[in-house]
Amino acid sequence: MDLNAQRPVWRAPPATIAAIRKALGREFEVVVVSSPAVSDGDGGPGSLEAVEAARGAEIYIGYGVPEGVARAAAGTLRWAHSAAAGVGSALTPAFLATGAKLTNSRGIHAEPIAEWVIAAVGMCFRGLLWAAAGQRERRWLKDAVTDRSLPVRELAGARMGIVGLGGIGSEIARRAAALGMEVRAVRRHPGKRRPKGVLWVGGPRSVEKLARMSDVLVIAAPETSETRGLVGASVLSALPRGAFVINVARGPLLDERALLEHLASGHVAGCVLDVFAEEPLPEGHPFWNHPRVVVSPHISAVSDRFWDRQTALLVENIRRYRRGARLLNLVDLKAGY
Repeated sequence: MDLNAQRPVWRAPPATIAAIRKALGREFEVVVVSSPAVSDGDGGPGSLEAVEAARGAEIYIGYGVPEGVARAAAGTLRWAHSAAAGVGSALTPAFLATGAKLTNSRGIHAEPIAEWVIAAVGMCFRGLLWAAAGQRERRWLKDAVTDRSLPVRELAGARMGIVGLGGIGSEIARRAAALGMEVRAVRRHPGKRRPKGVLWVGGPRSVEKLARMSDVLVIAAPETSETRGLVGASVLSALPRGAFVINVARGPLLDERALLEHLASGHVAGCVLDVFAEEPLPEGHPFWNHPRVVVSPHISAVSDRFWDRQTALLVENIRRYRRGARLLNLVDLKAGY
């Protein structure tokens, strides 16, 4: 167990460790790594202690699967679980060579991220984006809002496009539809059953079509070789003038330079971003001082209920593993999520 995250909110509490020990039973020796683990993004390189602990391990639970851990556990590793949702950094040749199963924590973050997105939509549509910008500049923007120079509108009847309709995207869609928004989406397998309230689902090649039907475009897809750069200049240009962009996926999915150009032209009215191509966002990045950009430091998933959900998932999967049943949140190693 390599869950001693540097950030307290992602650090496994004693109750979680006890629950995992109990679920595994006496047949397993549980080694708890005390060295700090990197929980940001898809996980970090792994500590020397984690690598040593992984030698001969059958199960590894951490943030991602550090390459050193995969090499140390080669020949014995049968299952690895990442407490993160993204698994890009885990899919190294060293891990793939183990032949082990990989599960992740997709869905664990869905509810808090969906709430964050709805808060961001409200900020954009109800004028709080302009109010915050005016406050920084000590400007009273009432005239600009009431003469319609700055757009303010109701959520009901507005069109939301979601790039990625997995666990997170579906929770966003459910909440947006409940508020009366028209929800459409794209995903890798468009033929699957649509979540309730979603009017249309297209495939990855339909992102521009989705953009044309969106007053706000929400990016919520996993980062893979197919999704990097997916929301580029052509997609942003396809948005109706005055649309908003929200990103809770990964920074590389969105062309930040193209976004800045579309903000400068006024084509994109504003954006709320929780993820960036480089994190932390560099000090001199134009996003910091842009009046129509909200910079959120990759915190949309933070929740006081994270370990309740994570512990329940781990305990259930341990039970399944011990009886040879299919694991929950099994990662498609070829698809990358």
